[in-house]
Amino acid sequence: MTTISPFLKTSCYLLLIALLAISCRQRYDLPVLPAGAQAISLLGDTLKTPVINPSDFDEYNNNLLQAVMDYRTDPENPDYIIWLGRRTAYLGGYREALNIFTEGVYKLPEDPRMYRHRGHRYITLRQFDLAIRDFESAENLMRNLPDQVEPDGLPNEAGIPTSTLKSNVWYHKGLAYYLKGDFERAVEAYQNALELELTEDMRIATLYWYYMALRRIGKDDDAGRAIADITPEMELFENDTYLSLILVFKGVFDPERLLETAEDALTNATLGYGLGNWHYINGRQDRAYEIWQDIYDSGNWPAFGFIAAEAELAGKGRR
Repeated sequence: MTTISPFLKTSCYLLLIALLAISCRQRYDLPVLPAGAQAISLLGDTLKTPVINPSDFDEYNNNLLQAVMDYRTDPENPDYIIWLGRRTAYLGGYREALNIFTEGVYKLPEDPRMYRHRGHRYITLRQFDLAIRDFESAENLMRNLPDQVEPDGLPNEAGIPTSTLKSNVWYHKGLAYYLKGDFERAVEAYQNALELELTEDMRIATLYWYYMALRRIGKDDDAGRAIADITPEMELFENDTYLSLILVFKGVFDPERLLETAEDALTNATLGYGLGNWHYINGRQDRAYEIWQDIYDSGNWPAFGFIAAEAELAGKGRR
């Protein structure tokens, strides 16, 4: 299928975004890259702005245009800043989104949501230490606040949000540590997340990474207990892939059939990394690295499964 570069078709909108964000003090410590590049992978490759399928482009583009217009009406509104950043990221402008969230940090330094969303995009851009710093800032700011449901930018079919501010901060902080290979601190972050009142979708996603981090530090019994009550009958809105992988870890699902059912590149990256990790923790490291290399060669670099596979390849022999 032909794909469309969002930064070609939305050049006027993104130029407007750039002008709107001039006030942002660009101190986010990212390397200078050539035009069209978003990041450098952990293996040293240039990661270019991704392309968007035509079937999705008009919706994403219209949402971005609305976010720009909302921002123009009230550039101090925290929700407008957040949605401008999120909509920009959905079209592949991750560095631009990070710039917008940085503007939000300077305008509203007491709002933990700005750090939560900027930290997420630091992960996308392979800046894990900066992501952790932001999640710690968000943690400190939200400590004495009630939790709040976080609206989904890409809603599930039911249109029901599945996560909260606090659960997302702990979840992504754990992920940043996991990607660094600091599995003990990843476990601590996920334990904090699991103490919250999570939806089933968020609990499954958190348990997935929590289980793998526990296995990496040799706490196999704890890992098994963590997923003991997970069954195929669980009803989820959007995290069925994570559920399937947990069931593979439990020996319930056939791992070889899962990749055949993957519907898109994101699902392939998610499934592929999880199955590679299943091979890895069961002593089949060569097979694990083969799968992770296939994911890396696929080019879907913003996906968490891709980043995790990339981190494994970059840290081969050290993780």
